Amino acid sequence: MSDKYYQKVNKAFIRELQRIIETKNVFTIHEDLIDYSHDEYVGKEIQTYPEIVVKPDTTEEITQIIKLCSAHTVPVTVRGSGTGLCGGCVPIHGGVVLTFENMQRIIEIDTNNLTATVEAGVMLMDLYEALQEAGLFFPPHPGDQTATIGGIIATNAGGARAVKYGVVRHFVKGMEVVLPDGEIIDLGGKFIKNSSGYSLMHLMVGSEGTLGIITRATLSLIPPPVAVYTLVAPYQNLDDAIQTVPDILKNKIFPMAVEFIEKEPILISENYIKKSWPCSEGEAHLMVIVDGSSDEEVMKLAESISEICLRHRAMNVFVADTPQKQENILDIRSHTYEAIKNYMLEDLDITVPRSEIANFVQDIHRIEETYGIWLPTYGHAADGNVHIHIMSHRWENGVWHEIQDCHEKVPAVREVLHELGRKYKGTVSGEHGIGVIKKEFLKSYLGPRQIELIRSIKKIFDPNNILNPGKIVDVQ
Repeated sequence: MSDKYYQKVNKAFIRELQRIIETKNVFTIHEDLIDYSHDEYVGKEIQTYPEIVVKPDTTEEITQIIKLCSAHTVPVTVRGSGTGLCGGCVPIHGGVVLTFENMQRIIEIDTNNLTATVEAGVMLMDLYEALQEAGLFFPPHPGDQTATIGGIIATNAGGARAVKYGVVRHFVKGMEVVLPDGEIIDLGGKFIKNSSGYSLMHLMVGSEGTLGIITRATLSLIPPPVAVYTLVAPYQNLDDAIQTVPDILKNKIFPMAVEFIEKEPILISENYIKKSWPCSEGEAHLMVIVDGSSDEEVMKLAESISEICLRHRAMNVFVADTPQKQENILDIRSHTYEAIKNYMLEDLDITVPRSEIANFVQDIHRIEETYGIWLPTYGHAADGNVHIHIMSHRWENGVWHEIQDCHEKVPAVREVLHELGRKYKGTVSGEHGIGVIKKEFLKSYLGPRQIELIRSIKKIFDPNNILNPGKIVDVQ
């Protein structure tokens, strides 16, 4: 729908809003709106300012805000920490941005049922800290620990640990949701089994705030691992590294994480944080994290993995068996994105069958040569999630050099990369979501019938199209 469909926020609307929530939680000054006009997507073309930002304290306030917006046909965009990479929380039609900065309470950690119930604004780092004190563990680990619980549920975030533990969807047991008409519903609960009709709760997971507003969630937990080791194996080429992964899994070893990364991104990240990767040889590396209930168990797993890596022509295997050594490796890997993002035009997260990663990445390098652009690539080797960075500059010998005509090349490069994703029977997004940036490519992966079904679901939940309009699919 066009902007003309929606009503503009006026003084009368603001006065009504201030009867619902305190004036201090209503923001209309331009300077206060800047941070809410974008997410972490590096392009400026989608930056849009909201007309107003509200920070409710309770679910009851949210219901009243939504009823008011629905009555006046004012669009509402829900926002977590703004760590997304595809414009999912950008208010492209203006209107109201509703943020959970005032709803960051950990309501309960239930050690008997192994669950945590939290408000949607709780940040991952705060949840991890509270669970550590309680002796419990929430396995999903998306890249940015300032991400909120509501945000990671809305995008069905993944992260490196998904190979063993699954994505966020696997850990959501219940949620409180405000529907687009302002009604509150409770979905799921602390129970394990549920075969009671359609799962509306799982429909909300990954819906990016287009169907309802998740205000509270109950998450399943597990006891933490007693021991964790990190292995790094360098290879002469990526194909040998990737071919190692199926053998690890066939040997009934399920690591917490298996990452592949080529040499150049490692060197950039080393230079960025002034730390050293455990080895300098090889053109491609596997980073494998294993956990278990004892040091003996994890050491045996590490030994088995090392033998498999060496059979697949790994040049060596380095085992980080202390927290300090592991932290050093993980710091370099986790800062790779930060090290290159200022010279990046876009980060794609196409996912392909893991057996196709090596062929997929080889074709990506051929695209680099064809278009004269740089596409540093790394990702999750055991789940096929490949991060492809379209760059404006290339890093050589410690210096960034601008790539000629890079901006003009981006549309064609994006198109051919997604053609490649479809060729290998992949999907447009493994963990970032669709938002507005990937919407045009979602159609080509799903086909018209699936897109129409998604539109129909959106219309049923949100007939006035006020919740995060313009995201995932367009609704006429």
